[in-house]
Amino acid sequence: MGMKQKQPTTLEEYQEYKTKFNNWGRWGENDQKGTLNLITNEKVLAARDLIKIGETISCSNPLATAQVIPDTLRNSKPATHLMDVHSKGSGDYVGVSYHGFVNTHIDSLCHVFTDDVKNGGKLYNGYDPNLITSKGAEINSIDNWKDGIITRGVLYDIPKLRNQEFVTFEEPIEGWDLENWAKLKGITPMPGDAVLIRSGYEPFWKSQPNFQFSFPPNTPGNGPSIVEYLYDTNASLLGWDMQESGNSKYPYPARIIIHEILIPHMGMPILDNANFEELSKQCSETGVYEFFFAISPLLIQGGTGSPANPIAIF
Repeated sequence: MGMKQKQPTTLEEYQEYKTKFNNWGRWGENDQKGTLNLITNEKVLAARDLIKIGETISCSNPLATAQVIPDTLRNSKPATHLMDVHSKGSGDYVGVSYHGFVNTHIDSLCHVFTDDVKNGGKLYNGYDPNLITSKGAEINSIDNWKDGIITRGVLYDIPKLRNQEFVTFEEPIEGWDLENWAKLKGITPMPGDAVLIRSGYEPFWKSQPNFQFSFPPNTPGNGPSIVEYLYDTNASLLGWDMQESGNSKYPYPARIIIHEILIPHMGMPILDNANFEELSKQCSETGVYEFFFAISPLLIQGGTGSPANPIAIF
């Protein structure tokens, strides 16, 4: 099953992912960067050389206030945006709970544990989850990445591969879809790449005005075999516009099946809820699917992640 047989990952294979693709100790016992270690200085310089025309594209959704996304199930904690307007200028206050399925954000390596703490759950690299308190995380927090994440981004546009507007619930994205897309577009995966997977976020939600969102996610998206592709190609991070598929062909004892492998076992950051619609247009028009890619997380000491406005530059 899985990548080689092009069949959905079995429960047994899924459980094996936790050891087969485990990166604990790979970059030392004190490591807190995880797969971002794959982004070398040479990788950053190579990404710089991909800038040819100076075109910049944001890969973020608007901050999800109740006005932007009124769906109280999907946007259960809408962002607060208050304005202070006076005679000589203006200011504003923003409060946001950024994890979830609407706001564009990046997860740090303290966001997900290997298991419930009562069952011996650990953080990436074997760290004790008791190091995370109500005052912040003392280990694997987002401020470890305060200097920014810069690398080669590669867009895997699976709706384009399938000649669809968006990925369907019945056919989640699998690892072999990424492999097929790379072959189709002549892309050679390289260590340190940001693998950016488009499912068709905007067209999906526009076509489903009465969709009843529930959690664990009941939306289309990605199947767990993409983990094999990410590991085998030495990707540095995963970015996606839609997250794990809720398809019942994955009856695992997990709430967010890919997060629960990538973050605590592989040490891979996840860029959640990106928007790749403008990026898709640019790539389709130019035939170029690799580009300079940058994320600058907010410097939140002890944070489990950060809102993000990822930028692709051509």
